[in-house]
Amino acid sequence: MQIQEGATEIKPIPSNGNDHVQEVVRQAHDELRQLLQQRAQVMRRIGTIKQTIAGLANLFGDAVLGEELLEMVDRKTSGRQPGFTKACRSTLMDANCPLSARDVCERIQQKFPLVLARHKDPMASVTTVLNRLVAYGEARAVALEKGRRAWEWVAERTSPEQSRVLTADLAALAHQ
Repeated sequence: MQIQEGATEIKPIPSNGNDHVQEVVRQAHDELRQLLQQRAQVMRRIGTIKQTIAGLANLFGDAVLGEELLEMVDRKTSGRQPGFTKACRSTLMDANCPLSARDVCERIQQKFPLVLARHKDPMASVTTVLNRLVAYGEARAVALEKGRRAWEWVAERTSPEQSRVLTADLAALAHQ
């Protein structure tokens, strides 16, 4: 069986009676689609947890986080610069509103200046990474005026009950 190039889904070409091969490809395609959806869900959950931890650190100081956790939520200051995708991801996670590619570039320039220095066209690189994060299900593109775009991190939606529990937990921590 052959797969047509450029197709968004697998379309079998007659395989001269080789139905078994078509079935294996169909099953592999289904599993790949399912795994990509799971990855997007996991990345959204990771982003939500990182935002929660960063919020707690902002309220109570980085001292409430251990060394490993500081590193995991990108708050540990080291001489090493983060990767370009990681810097874009971190910038979107920290933002409280959608950001244009220019906004992301400016924030990366402030926080991780050496990361942008390695790119000939930082705006194009940032736009490419932001679109890739959308494809991964980690970010969402939103339309602005005059056809411009902005991107925002896709955090999990919390139920009203989850929000009340989190608010109560934060209030209890604040009074300790």
